[in-house]
Amino acid sequence: MAEVIIVSNEDEAGRIYADCAAQLIAAKPNCILGLATGSSPLAAYKALAAKVEADHIDVSQVRGFALDEYAGLDPKHPQSYRSTIDRTVVEPLGLNPELVHVPNGNLDTIATAGREYDAAIEAAGGVDMQILGIGTDGHIGFNEPGSSLASGTRIKTLTEQTRVDNARFFDNDINQVPTHCITQGIGTILKARQLVLLAFGAGKAEAVAATVEGGISSFCPASALQLHPHATVIVDEAAAARLQNRDYYKWAYDNKPAWQGI
Repeated sequence: MAEVIIVSNEDEAGRIYADCAAQLIAAKPNCILGLATGSSPLAAYKALAAKVEADHIDVSQVRGFALDEYAGLDPKHPQSYRSTIDRTVVEPLGLNPELVHVPNGNLDTIATAGREYDAAIEAAGGVDMQILGIGTDGHIGFNEPGSSLASGTRIKTLTEQTRVDNARFFDNDINQVPTHCITQGIGTILKARQLVLLAFGAGKAEAVAATVEGGISSFCPASALQLHPHATVIVDEAAAARLQNRDYYKWAYDNKPAWQGI
């Protein structure tokens, strides 16, 4: 079962992620960070950027692989995930952009882009720590309900709910939101050596409960985290509201030996 950490706010969650990522970079300067977009990881990236600056951490060798990209959207579009990763991760942390990779959403090569992306991750040595958000329907990456838990990187059709959720990034106009994407599959995500999922707000409470305490099912793709040997779920009180064992999770974290980290 995943470790569950219940925090007061997003800033606290960000600091926990930043401390863990900084320790990883210190131990392995050329580590690979798995990168996600969306609102949930922003506090984590902000905290890590602050720590990199304050502690003078050398990130020149740090590599990155993003989870997904819209299909058919120009990488220079401000809401492409290439642009988003550059804006929210690469630039604030001072990473080398040539070492940070995003799936190729070009429609001319989309048929083979998934296999090529998985091969690139494997050739690089695999993701060391993957950050994840979660959709209101339990999706991670763009693995919508019903996705195979063994899936690799591939083209997916977005659900209407996901397009509604993401319309806020496109001037609240769902017609601007692409209908397809290329995303790391659940099987690809599970190959990362460490997973850290962040979720905040009451709107994520049902998905978090299904992920942590429900049965493992393709109808809640994030529930596959229960199969991973090193997964951590960091949530605020609102997102933890439907967890039956939340008191135990708090007790376990408060009494956790410092050497264990996350």
